[in-house]
Amino acid sequence: MREPVRLPFDPIERARELWVARWGEGSRATSMATATSVMRVQQLLLGRFDAIAGRHGLTFARYEALVLLAFSREGRLSMSKVGERLMVHPTSATNIVQRLVAQGFVERVPNPADRRGAFAVITDSGRVAMEAVTRDLDEADFGLASLSEEQHALLFSLLREVRVGSRDFLP
Repeated sequence: MREPVRLPFDPIERARELWVARWGEGSRATSMATATSVMRVQQLLLGRFDAIAGRHGLTFARYEALVLLAFSREGRLSMSKVGERLMVHPTSATNIVQRLVAQGFVERVPNPADRRGAFAVITDSGRVAMEAVTRDLDEADFGLASLSEEQHALLFSLLREVRVGSRDFLP
């Protein structure tokens, strides 16, 4: 994998400066820069997580589905719950589960309460793969080793406020 080209300046800070120059100090330039920074960090973390999961034949999205199933009481969830809990479109959830089934990490079994529905059930090999990726993510400190414990707590708190304000969940 090639090392990404590093810019000699912060492009988000530069965008904020250009924003202010175009729309003035009273604009929401700081909000734009903050939101853009959050999105960029998400891209950086997801790239790193996909690389780590890829060493075990997974994508981060498939790893998340395995964790979700492992955390469920019975190691299984309906397909609709998988999509709901992963916060993805039902088609995406189906695609994720189908790929995990093809790898032998998940089985699809009929849902006796819903003839059209199915359960996704984590297999023993799915648990092994999930645990391996978890160890590697933990060892990499989830890409956030540059933050202190206090910074982690502050960042989590701030992002939680955004989620509460967006009605992501009931606080």
